[in-house]
Amino acid sequence: MVKIGDIELNDFPLLLAPMEDVSDPPFRALCKEQGADVVYTEFISSEGLIRNATKSIKKLDIYEKERPVGIQIFGANLESMLKTVEIVEKSRPDIIDINFGCPVKKVVSKGAGAGILKDIDLMVKLTKAMVERTNLPITVKTRLGWDTESIKIVEVAERLQDVGCKAISIHGRTRVQMYKGEADWTDIAKVKNNQRMHIPIFGNGDVDTPEKAVLMRDEYGLDGAMIGRASIGNPWFFKQVKHFFEHGTHMPAISIQDRVDIAKRHLQMEIDWKEVEIVGVQETRRHYANYFKGISHFKEYRMRMVTANTAKEVFDTLDEIAIKFKNIEML
Repeated sequence: MVKIGDIELNDFPLLLAPMEDVSDPPFRALCKEQGADVVYTEFISSEGLIRNATKSIKKLDIYEKERPVGIQIFGANLESMLKTVEIVEKSRPDIIDINFGCPVKKVVSKGAGAGILKDIDLMVKLTKAMVERTNLPITVKTRLGWDTESIKIVEVAERLQDVGCKAISIHGRTRVQMYKGEADWTDIAKVKNNQRMHIPIFGNGDVDTPEKAVLMRDEYGLDGAMIGRASIGNPWFFKQVKHFFEHGTHMPAISIQDRVDIAKRHLQMEIDWKEVEIVGVQETRRHYANYFKGISHFKEYRMRMVTANTAKEVFDTLDEIAIKFKNIEML
C-alpha cells in the first residue's frame, strides 16, 4: 500500500499528471473512470488566484467523483503562495501539489516552476511554509535539476521530506531538456533507494506503454507512475496499464464505437462545465486526433472536428465515424 499523508492507495498507483489545457474536470473524471488512482488539476498561478482572475478560479472546480484529487499551484513569492493555500482549501481538495517543474519560459522567467531549481533554499522554504499553513498533505512535482551539471535531486528530495512534503513526483528530465530526448529514471531511482526516504516517490516522463510502467515499477522500484501525454485522447491508458499488470497481456483494443461514445461524453461534459457551447467545442479539439489515432484515411474527419464551431457538427461527424469505420480493427 502507498500512502500520501492519510490517503491510502493501492500498490503502484497511477496518477494523472497536471497538464495545462488538458487536465480539466471533464478529462480528469474520464481518466478516473478508466483507472487513474489520483488526478491533478492543471497548474494554477498563485498570483492569478490572489487577484481573483477568472481563469485561475475556474481551475479550482472539482467533481466529487474525481477523488482523491490534488490541486496544483505554482509561484515563487512566499506571501502569495501562502494566501493561495487559504483560497485552495475552500475547494476541498485532497492534496495540494506545488509545481517546481514546469519548464515553460513565461513561468521560469518569474522564478516559478522549474525556475526555482536555481534556488533550492527557496524551494524548501516555500514547501515548509505551506506545510505549516495547512492540514492537507503537501506534495511536490519537480524535475531532476536545472541542467545535467546541477542535478542534486537526492539531496533536494531529502530536504523536501524533512520539511513535511508527503510525496514527490519527479520528471526524468532537466529544465534545459524541456521535453526533448528520453527521460532518465536512474536518478529518480536513486531518490527512492535512498534509505533516508520514506515518502512515496513517483516517476514521470515517457510512460507511454504498459511495458514502461512495468519497467518503472520492477526495474526502478518506484512507488507509482505519473502519466501525462500518453493519456491525451486516451483516458483508457490507465486501464490498459492495470490490465497488463494483472494479466501480462494487452487488453483488447478499444472499439471505434467506444471511442466515439467517450468522445461524445467528453464534449458534452466540457460544454456543461464551461457553460458556453463554443468554448466546450474548442476545449476538446486537442483530444480528437488521439481518440482515433491509427485510423487510415481519417484526416477529413479530424479536420472537420477541429474546425467545427458547434456541438452538432462534432456529434454528426462522430456518428459518421462510427458507421464508416465500425469494422476497422484498432491496435
